[in-house]
Amino acid sequence: MSDPEKEEVEDPKIEEIKSPEPTMGSHLKYISLGILVFQTTSLVLTMRYSRTLKEDGPRYLSSTAVVAAEVLKIITCIFLVYKDNSCSVRALNRVLHEEIINKPFDTLKLAIPAVIYTLQNNLLYVALSNLDAATYQVTYQLKILTTALFSVSMLQKRLTKFQWLSLVILMLGVTFVQWPTDSSSAPSKDVSSGSRFMGLMAVLTACFSSGFAGVYFEKILKETKQSVWIRNIQLGFFGGIFGLVGVYAYDGDSVSKGGFFQGYNNLTWTVVVLQALGGLVVAAVIKYADNILKGFATSLSIILSTLISYFWLQDFVPTSVFFVGAIFVISATFLYGYDPKPSVNPVKA
Repeated sequence: MSDPEKEEVEDPKIEEIKSPEPTMGSHLKYISLGILVFQTTSLVLTMRYSRTLKEDGPRYLSSTAVVAAEVLKIITCIFLVYKDNSCSVRALNRVLHEEIINKPFDTLKLAIPAVIYTLQNNLLYVALSNLDAATYQVTYQLKILTTALFSVSMLQKRLTKFQWLSLVILMLGVTFVQWPTDSSSAPSKDVSSGSRFMGLMAVLTACFSSGFAGVYFEKILKETKQSVWIRNIQLGFFGGIFGLVGVYAYDGDSVSKGGFFQGYNNLTWTVVVLQALGGLVVAAVIKYADNILKGFATSLSIILSTLISYFWLQDFVPTSVFFVGAIFVISATFLYGYDPKPSVNPVKA
């Protein structure tokens, strides 16, 4: 028994007996997967519903909702930093002072992605005011393409042949989804208060902004040692400032007449909370789940959005061309996250 060689032979079996630990990890994976599916699907559907719901009085201003989400995100991240520092107010003040105020250059770096994220968040409201949730969800997956291209150009990342193939399939899928169909089969136009073209342009612009801002943010995270929560506080701070500029540039008259929170109700606050927590949910998923599970979450979200758009919101009539495109997009998300390396199985112990 004391022979070291014998102990090495027994190692794989010990690895098998220790299987309860991975099950805990797998629980966290699937919990984070479920939260991501819920957050993604519910945000899209509630945002769409809140922008098309006919009710008495003025509708809430989407620009103010973006600012409210940024403020809520800052509060949440400050609480998380406070919790990470043993719930000490003094330690929280020290960390915020050292990491944000004493490092102005590092803080200012976040202004660029903050502007872009603020633009993107406003564009999503425009998109969902003009597109049904299902079409929006599928088309928005083009951010995989833009993120990949910016990763190659800005981070010198190398894509595998499977990833390049998935990007081609993704483009084909989105083309099918956006393929014009006979207007007679479409739902009545009064459900949506705008043009499909405007919605499509908003989604495409959001895809480019999402790709660039995401890669730029990743680059900053790799270059510095600051926590994700501190970075999100900095992002939220600049995002709130730029958001306020947008509010008073585009909706200043409406705010002066009806107030900042005009038209807000429980549904509006639900949208604000879901949007604020979106980035934090993605951070948790990146920590506990892998690319395959993220692709699975995206696929589930697309399917759920399609079903709820058809049966509940009743603003979407699926066609065979849409289904072909959706299958292409779902396949592309899986293929992009596919890593052929694990197929070399001998190194399992």
